[in-house]
Amino acid sequence: MSDRFDAMKHLPCRIVRWMECLDRWGYVTAGFSLLLLGMLIFAYSWLSFALGVQRAGLLVAGLKLLNDLLLVIILLELYRTVIRFLQTGILAIEPYLAVGIIACTRRILTASAELSHQPDITDVLFNRYLMDVGLNVTVIMVLIVAVFIVRKRPVEPAAASPTATTS
Repeated sequence: MSDRFDAMKHLPCRIVRWMECLDRWGYVTAGFSLLLLGMLIFAYSWLSFALGVQRAGLLVAGLKLLNDLLLVIILLELYRTVIRFLQTGILAIEPYLAVGIIACTRRILTASAELSHQPDITDVLFNRYLMDVGLNVTVIMVLIVAVFIVRKRPVEPAAASPTATTS
């Protein structure tokens, strides 16, 4: 009876270890997916740019390429965050702030490109554009302040190593 009780007592530890292993594999597969998606979007963006220059002109194709490259940078930043988490076990906030800044910048560029190709710009459309850009600029400023605060926070002292010897 005691052997059965001991085996049952260790069962939750095995399940938790198995779940942790699955969690790590989830991050690994998500990381590979982000990297692969970024590479595919990068290749497609340049192909689309080359074809778009002939069809729509350099400015339109260039703005679309810039928008797509910013998306690739976002994906790579998320990929790098996954790698850092797998290496350290610590999920850092700063990469997400950078992704937010890039995403807002990307939205501003997209909105301005869309507006510049509208044949008729009404007052309502222009006001909506100004509110969209204003909101994104505000978010960018808040995120920059957040990055500044995160970088200025005091660094926590490293915990003493359990293998360290004292004299």
